[in-house]
Amino acid sequence: MPDKIRFSIVGFGNIGRRHAGQILQNPDTELVAICDTDVSVQTHVPVGVAFYANIEEMLGQSAADILCVCTPNYLHEPHTIAGLRAGLHTVVEKPMAMSVAECDRMIAAANETGKTIFAVKQNRYNPPVQEVKKLMVARELGNIFMIQVNCFWNRGDNYYSGSDWRGKKDKDGGCLFTQFSHFVDILYYLNGPVKDAQGWIQNFAHTHNTEVEDTGSFVMKAANDAIINFNFTTCSYERNMEGSITIFAEKGTVKIGGQYLNTIEYQQLATAALPPIKITAKANDYGLYQGSMSNHDKVIQNVVDVLLHNQSVMTSAEEGREVVRIIEQMYKGAVRA
Repeated sequence: MPDKIRFSIVGFGNIGRRHAGQILQNPDTELVAICDTDVSVQTHVPVGVAFYANIEEMLGQSAADILCVCTPNYLHEPHTIAGLRAGLHTVVEKPMAMSVAECDRMIAAANETGKTIFAVKQNRYNPPVQEVKKLMVARELGNIFMIQVNCFWNRGDNYYSGSDWRGKKDKDGGCLFTQFSHFVDILYYLNGPVKDAQGWIQNFAHTHNTEVEDTGSFVMKAANDAIINFNFTTCSYERNMEGSITIFAEKGTVKIGGQYLNTIEYQQLATAALPPIKITAKANDYGLYQGSMSNHDKVIQNVVDVLLHNQSVMTSAEEGREVVRIIEQMYKGAVRA
Protein backbone atom coordinates (compact mmCIF):
# COMPACT_ATOMS: atom_id res chain seq x y z
CA MET A 1 0.00 0.00 0.00
CA PRO A 2 1.47 3.42 -0.96
CA ASP A 3 1.86 6.27 1.55
CA LYS A 4 -1.52 7.62 0.47
CA ILE A 5 -4.51 5.50 -0.49
CA ARG A 6 -5.32 6.27 -4.11
CA PHE A 7 -8.99 6.69 -5.04
CA SER A 8 -10.80 6.72 -8.35
CA ILE A 9 -14.47 7.60 -8.82
CA VAL A 10 -17.00 6.39 -11.38
CA GLY A 11 -20.00 8.71 -11.60
CA PHE A 12 -19.27 12.40 -11.09
CA GLY A 13 -22.68 13.81 -10.32
CA ASN A 14 -23.71 15.27 -6.98
CA ILE A 15 -22.66 12.33 -4.85
CA GLY A 16 -19.46 11.68 -6.80
CA ARG A 17 -18.39 15.26 -6.17
CA ARG A 18 -19.18 14.76 -2.49
CA HIS A 19 -16.79 11.80 -2.43
CA ALA A 20 -14.16 13.77 -4.31
CA GLY A 21 -14.26 16.65 -1.85
CA GLN A 22 -13.72 14.37 1.13
CA ILE A 23 -10.93 12.41 -0.57
CA LEU A 24 -9.12 15.66 -1.35
CA GLN A 25 -9.42 16.84 2.25
CA ASN A 26 -8.15 13.66 3.89
CA PRO A 27 -4.37 13.72 4.48
CA ASP A 28 -4.11 9.96 3.92
CA THR A 29 -5.93 9.82 0.58
CA GLU A 30 -5.32 10.94 -2.99
CA LEU A 31 -7.78 11.31 -5.86
CA VAL A 32 -6.15 10.05 -9.05
CA ALA A 33 -8.96 9.48 -11.58
CA ILE A 34 -12.60 10.24 -12.33
CA CYS A 35 -14.90 8.62 -14.88
CA ASP A 36 -18.25 9.77 -16.22
CA THR A 37 -19.94 9.18 -19.55
CA ASP A 38 -21.10 12.81 -19.48
CA VAL A 39 -17.94 14.59 -20.59
CA SER A 40 -19.43 17.97 -19.64
CA VAL A 41 -18.71 17.21 -15.98
CA GLN A 42 -15.01 17.40 -16.79
CA THR A 43 -15.19 21.10 -15.95
CA HIS A 44 -15.68 20.10 -12.29
CA VAL A 45 -12.71 17.71 -12.18
CA PRO A 46 -9.93 18.98 -9.87
CA VAL A 47 -6.65 20.00 -11.45
CA GLY A 48 -4.23 17.10 -11.72
CA VAL A 49 -6.90 14.39 -11.64
CA ALA A 50 -7.22 12.27 -14.78
CA PHE A 51 -10.62 12.15 -16.46
CA TYR A 52 -12.05 9.24 -18.45
CA ALA A 53 -15.33 8.73 -20.27
CA ASN A 54 -15.00 4.94 -20.17
CA ILE A 55 -14.67 2.92 -16.98
CA GLU A 56 -12.66 0.13 -18.57
CA GLU A 57 -10.09 2.65 -19.77
CA MET A 58 -9.87 4.20 -16.33
CA LEU A 59 -9.47 0.84 -14.61
CA GLY A 60 -6.85 -0.23 -17.11
CA GLN A 61 -4.80 2.96 -17.16
CA SER A 62 -5.01 4.61 -13.72
CA ALA A 63 -3.09 3.46 -10.65
CA ALA A 64 -5.70 3.35 -7.89
CA ASP A 65 -6.37 1.27 -4.80
CA ILE A 66 -10.07 2.11 -4.37
CA LEU A 67 -12.99 2.65 -6.71
CA CYS A 68 -15.89 4.77 -5.43
CA VAL A 69 -19.05 3.67 -7.25
CA CYS A 70 -21.27 6.77 -7.40
CA THR A 71 -23.31 5.91 -10.48
CA PRO A 72 -27.11 5.38 -10.67
CA ASN A 73 -28.55 2.42 -8.76
CA TYR A 74 -28.77 0.05 -11.72
CA LEU A 75 -25.04 0.39 -12.45
CA HIS A 76 -23.79 -0.42 -8.95
CA GLU A 77 -23.42 -4.14 -9.64
CA PRO A 78 -21.50 -3.99 -12.95
CA HIS A 79 -19.27 -1.12 -11.85
CA THR A 80 -18.46 -2.73 -8.51
CA ILE A 81 -17.59 -6.06 -10.09
CA ALA A 82 -15.47 -4.32 -12.73
CA GLY A 83 -13.53 -2.52 -9.99
CA LEU A 84 -13.03 -5.66 -7.93
CA ARG A 85 -11.80 -7.65 -10.93
CA ALA A 86 -9.38 -4.84 -11.75
CA GLY A 87 -7.85 -5.36 -8.30
CA LEU A 88 -9.48 -2.44 -6.47
CA HIS A 89 -11.43 -2.35 -3.23
CA THR A 90 -14.78 -0.66 -3.83
CA VAL A 91 -16.83 1.93 -1.94
CA VAL A 92 -20.43 1.53 -3.12
CA GLU A 93 -23.06 4.23 -2.67
CA LYS A 94 -26.56 3.37 -1.47
CA PRO A 95 -28.31 1.20 -2.28
CA MET A 96 -25.60 -1.44 -2.58
CA ALA A 97 -27.57 -2.88 -5.51
CA MET A 98 -31.13 -3.30 -6.75
CA SER A 99 -31.62 -6.93 -5.71
CA VAL A 100 -30.23 -9.57 -3.40
CA ALA A 101 -29.12 -11.51 -6.47
CA GLU A 102 -27.01 -8.56 -7.60
CA CYS A 103 -25.53 -8.24 -4.10
CA ASP A 104 -24.67 -11.94 -4.10
CA ARG A 105 -22.76 -11.60 -7.37
CA MET A 106 -20.88 -8.59 -5.99
CA ILE A 107 -19.96 -10.45 -2.80
CA ALA A 108 -18.84 -13.48 -4.82
CA ALA A 109 -16.57 -11.23 -6.89
CA ALA A 110 -15.11 -9.70 -3.70
CA ASN A 111 -14.41 -13.16 -2.31
CA GLU A 112 -12.82 -14.31 -5.57
CA THR A 113 -10.52 -11.28 -5.78
CA GLY A 114 -9.75 -10.93 -2.08
CA LYS A 115 -10.94 -7.32 -2.12
CA THR A 116 -13.34 -5.48 0.20
CA ILE A 117 -16.67 -3.84 -0.54
CA PHE A 118 -17.46 -0.84 1.68
CA ALA A 119 -21.22 -0.16 1.62
CA VAL A 120 -21.98 3.55 2.11
CA LYS A 121 -24.40 4.04 5.03
CA GLN A 122 -23.22 7.35 6.38
CA ASN A 123 -26.15 7.91 8.74
CA ARG A 124 -24.65 5.26 11.03
CA TYR A 125 -22.11 7.90 12.03
CA ASN A 126 -24.74 10.38 13.25
CA PRO A 127 -24.02 10.97 16.97
CA PRO A 128 -27.64 10.32 18.06
CA VAL A 129 -27.61 7.01 16.18
CA GLN A 130 -24.32 6.04 17.81
CA GLU A 131 -25.65 6.84 21.30
CA VAL A 132 -28.76 4.72 20.80
CA LYS A 133 -26.66 1.94 19.25
CA LYS A 134 -24.67 1.76 22.49
CA LEU A 135 -27.91 1.31 24.42
CA MET A 136 -29.04 -1.45 22.08
CA VAL A 137 -25.72 -3.31 22.15
CA ALA A 138 -25.63 -3.16 25.98
CA ARG A 139 -29.32 -4.22 26.09
CA GLU A 140 -29.99 -1.31 28.41
CA LEU A 141 -33.43 -0.84 26.88
CA GLY A 142 -34.40 -4.43 27.63
CA ASN A 143 -36.92 -6.03 25.29
CA ILE A 144 -37.86 -3.89 22.29
CA PHE A 145 -41.63 -3.57 21.88
CA MET A 146 -42.27 -1.21 18.98
CA ILE A 147 -40.35 1.02 16.56
CA GLN A 148 -41.80 3.91 14.57
CA VAL A 149 -39.92 5.10 11.47
CA ASN A 150 -41.04 8.31 9.72
CA CYS A 151 -39.43 9.65 6.54
CA PHE A 152 -41.20 12.74 5.25
CA TRP A 153 -39.26 14.36 2.42
CA ASN A 154 -39.92 16.48 -0.65
CA ARG A 155 -38.90 15.63 -4.21
CA GLY A 156 -40.26 18.03 -6.80
CA ASP A 157 -40.41 17.99 -10.58
CA ASN A 158 -36.93 19.47 -10.99
CA TYR A 159 -35.42 16.51 -9.13
CA TYR A 160 -36.77 14.11 -11.75
CA SER A 161 -36.44 16.30 -14.85
CA GLY A 162 -32.71 16.66 -14.22
CA SER A 163 -32.09 12.93 -14.53
CA ASP A 164 -32.66 10.13 -17.04
CA TRP A 165 -32.83 7.43 -14.34
CA ARG A 166 -34.59 8.79 -11.26
CA GLY A 167 -38.12 7.49 -10.98
CA LYS A 168 -37.56 4.78 -13.60
CA LYS A 169 -38.50 1.39 -12.21
CA ASP A 170 -35.65 -0.53 -13.83
CA LYS A 171 -32.97 2.06 -13.03
CA ASP A 172 -34.14 3.63 -9.76
CA GLY A 173 -36.11 0.82 -8.11
CA GLY A 174 -38.36 3.01 -5.95
CA CYS A 175 -38.28 5.30 -2.93
CA LEU A 176 -37.09 2.59 -0.56
CA PHE A 177 -33.97 2.14 -2.67
CA THR A 178 -33.23 5.73 -3.66
CA GLN A 179 -34.52 8.02 -0.91
CA PHE A 180 -35.06 5.89 2.16
CA SER A 181 -32.60 2.99 2.13
CA HIS A 182 -30.65 4.84 4.82
CA PHE A 183 -33.66 4.62 7.15
CA VAL A 184 -34.07 0.91 6.43
CA ASP A 185 -30.38 0.57 7.24
CA ILE A 186 -30.61 2.41 10.57
CA LEU A 187 -33.62 0.29 11.52
CA TYR A 188 -31.55 -2.82 10.76
CA TYR A 189 -28.38 -1.40 12.37
CA LEU A 190 -30.18 -0.70 15.64
CA ASN A 191 -32.65 -3.57 15.87
CA GLY A 192 -31.58 -6.36 13.52
CA PRO A 193 -33.37 -8.23 10.73
CA VAL A 194 -36.99 -8.00 9.69
CA LYS A 195 -38.91 -11.25 9.27
CA ASP A 196 -42.25 -10.03 7.87
CA ALA A 197 -43.50 -6.92 6.11
CA GLN A 198 -46.90 -5.86 4.79
CA GLY A 199 -48.04 -2.48 3.59
CA TRP A 200 -49.43 -0.16 0.95
CA ILE A 201 -47.66 2.02 -1.60
CA GLN A 202 -49.06 4.60 -4.00
CA ASN A 203 -47.95 7.30 -6.42
CA PHE A 204 -49.98 10.37 -5.50
CA ALA A 205 -48.14 13.41 -6.84
CA HIS A 206 -45.54 12.07 -9.30
CA THR A 207 -47.55 10.04 -11.80
CA HIS A 208 -46.57 12.43 -14.59
CA ASN A 209 -42.83 11.87 -14.22
CA THR A 210 -42.12 8.63 -12.31
CA GLU A 211 -42.88 4.93 -12.60
CA VAL A 212 -42.55 4.27 -8.86
CA GLU A 213 -44.42 5.06 -5.67
CA ASP A 214 -44.02 8.33 -3.79
CA THR A 215 -45.74 7.26 -0.55
CA GLY A 216 -45.95 4.12 1.54
CA SER A 217 -46.84 2.72 4.94
CA PHE A 218 -45.75 -0.65 6.31
CA VAL A 219 -46.29 -2.76 9.40
CA MET A 220 -43.42 -5.15 9.96
CA LYS A 221 -42.26 -7.74 12.45
CA ALA A 222 -38.62 -7.81 13.50
CA ALA A 223 -36.67 -10.99 14.23
CA ASN A 224 -36.76 -9.99 17.92
CA ASP A 225 -40.59 -9.76 17.64
CA ALA A 226 -40.73 -5.96 17.86
CA ILE A 227 -43.56 -4.40 15.83
CA ILE A 228 -42.36 -1.81 13.33
CA ASN A 229 -44.35 0.90 11.62
CA PHE A 230 -42.50 2.42 8.65
CA ASN A 231 -44.01 5.46 6.89
CA PHE A 232 -42.46 7.38 4.03
CA THR A 233 -43.32 9.98 1.41
CA THR A 234 -41.62 12.33 -1.04
CA CYS A 235 -44.77 14.48 -1.07
CA SER A 236 -43.91 16.65 1.91
CA TYR A 237 -44.96 20.14 0.84
CA GLU A 238 -42.05 22.20 -0.52
CA ARG A 239 -39.33 20.85 1.81
CA ASN A 240 -38.10 17.89 3.86
CA MET A 241 -39.85 17.72 7.22
CA GLU A 242 -38.79 14.71 9.24
CA GLY A 243 -36.55 11.68 9.39
CA SER A 244 -37.05 9.89 12.68
CA ILE A 245 -36.88 6.57 14.51
CA THR A 246 -38.68 6.14 17.84
CA ILE A 247 -38.03 3.09 20.01
CA PHE A 248 -40.47 1.91 22.69
CA ALA A 249 -38.89 -0.67 24.96
CA GLU A 250 -39.08 -2.38 28.33
CA LYS A 251 -36.68 0.06 29.99
CA GLY A 252 -37.04 3.22 27.99
CA THR A 253 -38.36 5.29 25.14
CA VAL A 254 -36.14 7.35 22.85
CA LYS A 255 -36.69 9.25 19.62
CA ILE A 256 -33.96 10.08 17.14
CA GLY A 257 -35.45 12.87 15.09
CA GLY A 258 -34.97 16.11 13.22
CA GLN A 259 -35.01 16.14 9.44
CA TYR A 260 -32.08 13.74 9.09
CA LEU A 261 -31.76 11.69 12.31
CA ASN A 262 -29.69 14.55 13.68
CA THR A 263 -31.05 15.02 17.21
CA ILE A 264 -32.41 13.21 20.26
CA GLU A 265 -35.93 14.66 20.30
CA TYR A 266 -37.03 13.04 23.53
CA GLN A 267 -36.04 10.27 25.89
CA GLN A 268 -37.14 8.57 29.07
CA LEU A 269 -34.70 5.90 30.16
CA ALA A 270 -34.25 3.65 33.19
CA THR A 271 -30.51 4.27 32.88
CA ALA A 272 -28.71 7.62 32.77
CA ALA A 273 -30.06 9.99 30.15
CA LEU A 274 -28.26 10.34 26.84
CA PRO A 275 -26.47 13.63 26.31
CA PRO A 276 -28.60 16.34 24.67
CA ILE A 277 -27.63 16.06 21.02
CA LYS A 278 -28.69 18.48 18.31
CA ILE A 279 -26.45 18.38 15.27
CA THR A 280 -26.54 21.61 13.31
CA ALA A 281 -24.27 20.43 10.49
CA LYS A 282 -25.87 20.63 7.08
CA ALA A 283 -27.32 17.71 5.21
CA ASN A 284 -26.06 16.85 1.74
CA ASP A 285 -27.31 19.93 -0.12
CA TYR A 286 -27.78 19.51 -3.87
CA GLY A 287 -29.41 22.86 -4.58
CA LEU A 288 -32.88 21.73 -5.64
CA TYR A 289 -33.15 19.12 -2.87
CA GLN A 290 -31.43 17.85 0.27
CA GLY A 291 -30.37 14.35 1.19
CA SER A 292 -29.16 12.66 4.35
CA MET A 293 -26.57 13.92 6.80
CA SER A 294 -23.23 14.74 5.20
CA ASN A 295 -20.91 12.19 6.83
CA HIS A 296 -18.88 11.12 3.80
CA ASP A 297 -15.69 12.30 5.49
CA LYS A 298 -16.22 9.47 7.97
CA VAL A 299 -16.91 6.98 5.16
CA ILE A 300 -13.56 7.82 3.56
CA GLN A 301 -11.82 7.76 6.94
CA ASN A 302 -13.20 4.28 7.59
CA VAL A 303 -11.53 3.06 4.39
CA VAL A 304 -8.25 4.54 5.65
CA ASP A 305 -8.68 2.98 9.08
CA VAL A 306 -9.45 -0.45 7.64
CA LEU A 307 -6.61 -0.53 5.11
CA LEU A 308 -3.91 1.23 7.12
CA HIS A 309 -4.85 0.50 10.73
CA ASN A 310 -6.61 -2.89 10.55
CA GLN A 311 -9.88 -1.56 11.96
CA SER A 312 -13.36 -2.91 11.16
CA VAL A 313 -15.49 -2.02 8.15
CA MET A 314 -18.39 0.16 9.32
CA THR A 315 -20.89 -1.37 6.87
CA SER A 316 -19.90 -4.65 5.27
CA ALA A 317 -21.17 -5.99 1.96
CA GLU A 318 -23.20 -8.56 3.87
CA GLU A 319 -24.92 -5.77 5.81
CA GLY A 320 -25.53 -3.84 2.60
CA ARG A 321 -27.08 -7.01 1.19
CA GLU A 322 -29.36 -7.37 4.23
CA VAL A 323 -30.71 -3.85 3.71
CA VAL A 324 -31.53 -4.75 0.11
CA ARG A 325 -33.17 -7.97 1.31
CA ILE A 326 -35.42 -6.04 3.71
CA ILE A 327 -36.37 -3.61 0.93
CA GLU A 328 -37.21 -6.51 -1.40
CA GLN A 329 -39.27 -8.04 1.40
CA MET A 330 -41.17 -4.76 1.88
CA TYR A 331 -41.97 -4.41 -1.81
CA LYS A 332 -43.00 -8.08 -2.00
CA GLY A 333 -45.45 -7.49 0.88
CA ALA A 334 -46.82 -4.25 -0.54
CA VAL A 335 -50.23 -3.67 -2.08
CA ARG A 336 -50.23 -0.93 -4.71
CA ALA A 337 -53.16 1.22 -3.71
